[in-house]
Amino acid sequence: MKLGFFTRVLDEGSAAERYRCALAQIRHAEAQGFDSAWVAQHHFHEFEGGLPSPFVLLAQAAALTSRIRLATGIVTLPMEMPIRVAEDATVLDIMSGGRLELGVGSGGNPEAFAAFGLKDADRRTVFADKLEELLGALRGQQLNGGDRVYPARPELLERMWYATFSVDGSRAAGRLGMGLLLSRTQPRAKEAPDASLADIQDPMVDAYLEELPPGVAPRILASRSVFAADRREDVMRFAEVGLQRYHKRLVALGRVPDAPRSTEEIIRRQDVHLGTPEEVVASLKTDRIMDRATELAVQVHSVDPPHPYVLRSIELVAEHVAPAFGWRRAAAEAARAA
Repeated sequence: MKLGFFTRVLDEGSAAERYRCALAQIRHAEAQGFDSAWVAQHHFHEFEGGLPSPFVLLAQAAALTSRIRLATGIVTLPMEMPIRVAEDATVLDIMSGGRLELGVGSGGNPEAFAAFGLKDADRRTVFADKLEELLGALRGQQLNGGDRVYPARPELLERMWYATFSVDGSRAAGRLGMGLLLSRTQPRAKEAPDASLADIQDPMVDAYLEELPPGVAPRILASRSVFAADRREDVMRFAEVGLQRYHKRLVALGRVPDAPRSTEEIIRRQDVHLGTPEEVVASLKTDRIMDRATELAVQVHSVDPPHPYVLRSIELVAEHVAPAFGWRRAAAEAARAA
C-alpha cells in the first residue's frame, strides 16, 4: 500500500492563498513520508475546484520538494490539446527528476464544456480520441506534418492513470496497461440507492484486472474523503459547515434532490471517513476496496476544514491511519532509497 495526499485546492481565501496552502500541504505530506501528491484540474467554478493549470502548480511543488511523486488527478483531457499535454508533462517530468504521475479522464464539470466548444454528451468519444493522440505523442509517433514531441519521455507511459466511473472505462484502463483511478464517491443508481461504494467499484476493479496485459502489475488508487483530528467535536463542527455547504451546491446544480439532509446522512451518502484516527480506521475498514487498492489517496474534500487542520490530518493519517492498512513510513523510505 502506497499513500497519497489529494487536494482540490479549495482552501478559504483568494486564489493566491489557495495555491500557497496547497503547496504547504504537499510539502507537509512529503515531510510525513507520503508517497504522492495529487491535484485536480477544474475550469471556471471556484467552489468545485480552484486549479485550471495543474502543471504550473506542480512545477512549483517540484521546486519545493525532493522525492514525493507529483500527480494529476486528473487532467480533463477533452478540454485540452493532447500534444500540449504531452509537452507540458514531459518538461515537468524531466524538471522534477521523473516524479510525475499523469492522470487523465473525461471528467470535469458538465457546465464547463460549452466554453471549450464541446457538448457534455460527447465527452467520452472526445476523450477516447484525445487519449489515443496523447499516447501516440508520448510514444514518439509522428504527428501531422511529420514532427515528433520534444523532449521525448516515453517512460511516462508507465506512469499514466485512467479515471473512470464505469466498468467499461475500467476495462479500457486495463487494456491500455494504465493505472485505475477510483473516485472518492460515486452516484448511486436509482435501483440501488443504498449500495455501498465498494458495491459499485468492486466490479470496476474486476474488469480492470481481467483486461490487464500479461506481466503488467496492477495499479489501483482509491481516492477517499478522509479527515482526521484529535477531537471529534472539531471534526463535526467543520463537517456541519463544509458538508452542508457542499450539499447545497449539489442541490443548486440539480445533482441531488432538493431535500434537507442531516450532516450524518451526508457523511454516509458522500462516503466520508472522519473522526479521530481510531474512528477513521474503523470507517475505512468497512470499505472492501481498501483490500484491493495498491494506493490510498486521502483528501479532506468535501469537509474542507481550515488549513491548520488539514496539516494535522496529514500527520494523523501518516502516524495512525495508513499504518493500519499496511503502509509504513520506514518501508516507504527504504523502497525509495533502493
